[in-house]
Amino acid sequence: MRVLLSSILISALLAGVVATAVTVAIEKWGGLVGGLLGTIPSTIVPAGIGMYLAGGEEEVVVSMAVVPLGMLLNALFLGGWLVLPRWFSKASHPLLMTSAGALGLWFVLGFAVWFLLQNTVVGMLLTEQELAAVGLVLLMFIAVAFNWRPQPTPKGTNAVSKLVLLARGSMAALAIGVAVWMAGLGFPLLAGLASVFPAIFLTSMVALWLAQGPSVPQGAAGPMMLGGTSVAVYANLAMWSLPAYGVLLGSVVAWFGSVLGWSIPAFLVLRRVHARADFNG
Repeated sequence: MRVLLSSILISALLAGVVATAVTVAIEKWGGLVGGLLGTIPSTIVPAGIGMYLAGGEEEVVVSMAVVPLGMLLNALFLGGWLVLPRWFSKASHPLLMTSAGALGLWFVLGFAVWFLLQNTVVGMLLTEQELAAVGLVLLMFIAVAFNWRPQPTPKGTNAVSKLVLLARGSMAALAIGVAVWMAGLGFPLLAGLASVFPAIFLTSMVALWLAQGPSVPQGAAGPMMLGGTSVAVYANLAMWSLPAYGVLLGSVVAWFGSVLGWSIPAFLVLRRVHARADFNG
């Protein structure tokens, strides 16, 4: 019990501290740099460590297998922030309607994914490794499709309040704490989905909208979607590296593999695409 509680608290604390950086990155550097490089694997690292310590190798493999599908849901969640503001542009509270619509989409699709995995897929049609690979391929396709025609990625002109940043870190910490707790209770599928609950994306979008207006979060949505794919890459690598090298070295191997193998190349390609589009002069 003490090990589980320590894993939950440490993972949640690390996740909360790390999570607050993305909003600041987007505010300072714009949606392209901040949105893509700001979404390199962060909260998934303490989440994976906590799951490993709480549930063991078998549990963390099952949980990581669900992460790419969870990030696919997050990509669609971010896609909602590109589409829904146009639908609700004449509503009295467009931010509230957009947030509710994007979250509603995530929960409906999340329940469908969990039900499918719980009842049919894992262990019957696909192995955990195959499931993670399929989720990664689908996520890559969606992320590239949404970034094929880039949108302007302006920088913020107003500072995001410290209260909003605190709320953002707290939500991320809560999501990761719940994920580790579920892993310790023997619910690895739910733990995997909970570990990628879009707390960071939601608070980033809301905080940026409140401080900068809708154009900044809309410009960051595409790069965040592409950058978030690195989390799915991390999960695929962690399924192998954590059992092979242990929780600390395995996490380091998976993190560097995902950043060098996806985050940096994706940033360089997207920067070139945006330079050709000449959005920012």
